[in-house]
Amino acid sequence: MPTSSRTKTATAKKSATGKKTDTAETARRQRGVQRKVDAMDRSKPKPKAPGAMQAGARRYPTPPFPRQHYPKPGEEWALEPAPLYDAPFWQGSGKLKDKVALVTGGDSGIGRAVAVLFAREGANVAIVYLGEDRDAKATKQAIEAEGRRCITLRGDVAKRAFCRKAVGETVKAFGKLDVLVNNAAFQVHSADFADLTEAHFDTTLKTNLYGYFHMAQEAVPHMKPGSAIVNTGSVTGIEGSKELIDYSMTKGGIHAFTRALSGNLISKGIRVNAVAPGPVWTPLNPSEKEADDVSQFGARTPMKRPAQPEEIAPAYVFLASPQCSSYITGEILPIIGGY
Repeated sequence: MPTSSRTKTATAKKSATGKKTDTAETARRQRGVQRKVDAMDRSKPKPKAPGAMQAGARRYPTPPFPRQHYPKPGEEWALEPAPLYDAPFWQGSGKLKDKVALVTGGDSGIGRAVAVLFAREGANVAIVYLGEDRDAKATKQAIEAEGRRCITLRGDVAKRAFCRKAVGETVKAFGKLDVLVNNAAFQVHSADFADLTEAHFDTTLKTNLYGYFHMAQEAVPHMKPGSAIVNTGSVTGIEGSKELIDYSMTKGGIHAFTRALSGNLISKGIRVNAVAPGPVWTPLNPSEKEADDVSQFGARTPMKRPAQPEEIAPAYVFLASPQCSSYITGEILPIIGGY
């Protein structure tokens, strides 16, 4: 064999031997790290399952909740525990001073919490509700306790004529309209897609999409530059929900509506945004789910509990206030407890 060939062969063998040595050394180091971690794991007690996360100004209720199921549309006064909406540690600072807001679904749940914080920030508020007179009365009293005026408007947002009347009554009572919060919603599960009837589907779309469309179209002519529309979307509109196909469709539609309408209204100086909550303890869910499911509502979130309405409402203040969000439009703000 020529000298050059022997040299190449020797070099190749040495290179192969070096590679084997290198990889063996790497594997040895990896096993060393593994042994140390295994030893630390064995020396530590098994961690307890973490409880519900409490990061707010006060502790919030956690599952399991009492088993309960109510007829639609659901009433807040009947819920146990009562939803927390009054945000006692929130100090108003005039973010909506002398503004006028119209909040659909304002009698309970997120709508009630939003209406109360709007009032604390200086706004007069009109609340729209379907038929829950007792809840509407309680919300009106809470708004007036903040030193602001409130009117209640009973009717169905799926009806164009009522939306026109609601906006007209608001402007008549307060002289203007600065903020529209589209929040009223209908939700009922269907475990099997085949069980989702046309009447069920139609009711969901008429309330959740037509209601938002009608109310916005009636409100916009009364709005001046600096006004805002805040829509309530949902995590289901982002991720979907296999048992809430119709509801997920409408919430995804609301997100698209928000983005599209925001572009359309930029020239008018009207901002349009949406909040997309995860599970929130409101009358919507205990009137939608079976009692056993209600008992564990929100337990599967990373925080292991549902939000309370007062934890969601500050986002609406932020998006409604020109002091806070004058350069924000067309955004979807998820508040989903760590999903």
